[in-house]
Formats: sequence, structure tokens, C-alpha cells
Amino acid sequence: MEKLRYERPVIKKLNSGSMNKFGTRTEYTPVTHIDGASVKSLIEEFGSPLFAISERTIRQTYKDCLRAFNNRYPRVQMAWSYKTNYINAVCNVFHQEGSWAEVVSGFEYHKALKNGVPGNKIIFNGPDKTDEDLIAAMTNNSLIHIDHLDELYRLIELTREHNKRPRVAIRVNMDTGVYPMWDRFGFNYENGQAWDAINKIILNDQMDLVGLHCHIGTFMLSANAYAIAATKLADLAHHINLKFNKKITYIDLGGGFASKNNLKGSYLPGNIGNPSFDDYAEAICSALLNSEFSKQELPLLILETGRALIDEAGYLCGTVLANKRLSDGRRATIMDFGVNILFTSFWYDHKISPAQDFSHYTEDGVIYGPLCMNIDVVRESVTLPPMKKGDNVVVHTVGAYNMTQWMQFIAMRPNVVMIDLQGKPHLIRNKENLEYILEREEMPGYLADFNL
Repeated sequence: MEKLRYERPVIKKLNSGSMNKFGTRTEYTPVTHIDGASVKSLIEEFGSPLFAISERTIRQTYKDCLRAFNNRYPRVQMAWSYKTNYINAVCNVFHQEGSWAEVVSGFEYHKALKNGVPGNKIIFNGPDKTDEDLIAAMTNNSLIHIDHLDELYRLIELTREHNKRPRVAIRVNMDTGVYPMWDRFGFNYENGQAWDAINKIILNDQMDLVGLHCHIGTFMLSANAYAIAATKLADLAHHINLKFNKKITYIDLGGGFASKNNLKGSYLPGNIGNPSFDDYAEAICSALLNSEFSKQELPLLILETGRALIDEAGYLCGTVLANKRLSDGRRATIMDFGVNILFTSFWYDHKISPAQDFSHYTEDGVIYGPLCMNIDVVRESVTLPPMKKGDNVVVHTVGAYNMTQWMQFIAMRPNVVMIDLQGKPHLIRNKENLEYILEREEMPGYLADFNL
């Protein structure tokens, strides 16, 4: 018979009357299954730590977002942001749902091509496009979003050398009332840089200006900022039509929608305080419909939403390595995953749920990762039931960026599985091993031997 775990006596305050605005206490409900797949079984089969992605959640979230915009605007196209999570199986779920690809590097561009995305349905963003990247994008009739004048001038030269006429847009940065303002990328609206670039492109007549693009920030908690951005892009499009009798065929509002994650410092949890798809859609679509566009000339609305479409679909399953008491008396729990694979723990207070039943006793503490670094803190402050060595946990809302920004540092990167619509897990990325790491290294002959 297993020895019962000791729990110190505690006085628990009883509350009577109606529940408060946060509802009943559900934070510590154990999460034993993900889409019908047992967490314990997943760890037993694929190891710990383990990323698990819910295909069902991806598809449902995508449909929810598209519905919000389609109900308010007649022409909407999603473009999956590869940098958010470019595991092929994840990308192809979005492509099956009808999403184009949005990429910011040659690596991502060719990944999208290999996934079978038609070249004319790839949007190429970013400030670092090599000559080879630009030539490939022109050859495949991809949409090239020009970021700066050096890129514009080089692209003009390449169009002449290769006798191509690419489809292009410019990235515009602007003041939307959210600070600090993102003005590192693209051409500024207020000081005339954007209008200057537009004139250079159209009057040079080496390429077709078909769109206008902006990406105003990340994890944007103000839906109204998008209304301002849409209004300013519509104003640019209107003046292009007035001066050149040329119609812009699409407006791309980029990404930046907030997921339901809990941003550090926020008073309310993310599922309550963060804007919804309907909030963003109402702001953007109303701004475009109320602009100078006629009904027949409404441009295609492109959205490069990443985080808000994938975050809730991602889970990280892990195991308790040890417990200890800090010098101030707080309980510290050490997990087998850290900031090397959970980079977003620097930004969010991720919800963490035990994966097994437990008693009602809880305690304030801190959760550390296994790395030999003092900054390896998964949660600086968290209230959880005591967990013993070998217990499992599930970290919620980790689908965005962690599987593209993770590092092979001290520990190697783990397996990733996708749980299909029937609850069956599929391995979609193999964990690293020593051979995988060493095959990229070269040893000079004079360093091959030593005697200790």
C-alpha cells in the first residue's frame, strides 16, 4: 500500500453567499486528458516533456475567427503566419481550412512551397529578402511586401535583369494611439514616407502595386487601434485612386491579435479581459465599410493572424523533478521543462494544471525549470496543490512561438504530437538526440586526440 503524503494542518476560510465576478474556483481542476488522450499515456509513449497540439482546437478557432469577419465584411482571406508555428502538420491544418501562407524569410518561403502552397498564395514579408528570395518570389508570382527603400531599389533592378513584373505591396507603419509605436518596419504614414514609396513604385512602372499592408504591434489589447490602421490604409488607397486612377485590390492588416493567454501584469485573466475575434472584426470591418470605398471596389481583407489562432491549441506536458523550500519559506517546484522550450513564460503567466487528482490544500510557490540558470523561472508566483516527484502537469496556451523560438540549450528539444479529431496522437516532430546535434559539427584533425 502506497504511503499517504503528509499535508500540514490548515485553516480554510469558508465563504457564503453568491459567487464573485470571477465565478467558482476551477483553477485547480486536474487535466488528465487532452481531447480524449490521456496525459499519462502520452508521456509514457512519447516522453516528458512533450508538446501536444489539439487539431480540433485549431480548426474550431480558425472557424470562429473567420466567422467573425465574414459576418461583417464580404471578402476575407486568412494567411497563416509561419513564424508563429511552422511545424508542417500545423501549417497544413490551416491550409486545409483555406488559409494562404505568410512568411518572413527565405527559409519559411521555401517551407511553404514544399508544403504545397501555390506561389501566388504566399505573402512574403520581412526586411531581409535576399536576391535569391526576391527572384523566387517573382518567379512564383508571390505577393512581395516591400519594407524599405533599399529593398525597393534592388527589386527594381532585379525586375529589369529578369524581365519580371512582380505583384507588390508596401508595409506601412503609423500612429494608432498605442505606444511605443512600431515604426521599425515599413514606411511611415504620418511623415509621408509611405506616399513617397507609392509614387516611386507606380511612376517607375516596373511592378504592380496591388496592396497595402501594416502590422501595428503584437498582443494588441486595443481593437480600436486596428480601426485607426484600417482607416489610414483606406485613405492611402483612396488617394492612389484619385491621383493614378489605380485601384488597390487588397488591404492586409497583419497580425497581432491577442490570444486568451494571461499577459504578465494584467488584472483580469486573458479569457475575460482580452479582446475577442468579434471585437477586432467589428473595429476593422466598420472602418473599411465606412471609408471611401464603394461597394463594387471594396478590397480583399487579408489577415495574418498567428498567435490568436494557435495559442489555445498548444499544451506542454511535463513532470515534477523535485521540491524544495526557498530561504523565504516559499515552496519551489522544479519541472523537467524550462524557458529553453517555454520562451513565452517570460511574457505570460501560463495556467498550469496538475494531471492527477489531488486534495483541496494549496500553497503559494514558484515553479522553476531544470536549467542551470537563475532566469529559468516558469511561474514567479503560483498557487497550486503540493506535487511530489514524478507527478505530471499540463501547461496551457503554449501553441504560439514556443516551437519556433525554442532553443537546444542544456537540454534537447522534445517530441511534438498532434491529437487528431478522433483523439489519436500523431508524432509530428521527433525529439532531438545527441547524434542529431553532433552531425552538424566538424572536428579539426589536430583537435581530435587528447590525453588526460
